[in-house]
Amino acid sequence: MKLPREETVSLSWKLGLASALMVALGYPGEIQEDLAVRWFWWCLSMIPFCYVVFTLAVGLNEATSKQPSPAAASLASAARYLTVLSWCTYPFVYMVKSVGLAGPAATMYEQVGYSVADVLAKAVFGVLIWAIAAEKSAVEEGCKLLPN
Repeated sequence: MKLPREETVSLSWKLGLASALMVALGYPGEIQEDLAVRWFWWCLSMIPFCYVVFTLAVGLNEATSKQPSPAAASLASAARYLTVLSWCTYPFVYMVKSVGLAGPAATMYEQVGYSVADVLAKAVFGVLIWAIAAEKSAVEEGCKLLPN
């Protein structure tokens, strides 16, 4: 996204640690049967979650606008918002067992929810990344073909 190296390293560390903290805080609730305990850990895990989602949705606006073409910027923006959308499904899937659902039905809802989120987060995102790379390559090739 054309971020300076220092900013890329800094954001990578901050977002990586926030993501790890989110998982570490969410896991104790995931393995609990007590609804109050589940909600407690869900609330704690939402703190780093909100930081990551906010950074993706708002904090990277400037970087997206630095793309080499309007098409690349549009694709990068779509990838950003798809990531936010897919990430936002996870807290709702986590809540399945926190609203009183139990047994095989709850497990099925969780698995379907996580599968949908994973397809969005990985497969569709991968296609968008490919399209961004193809667009950037086309722009670079177009620049090389122009006479000096």
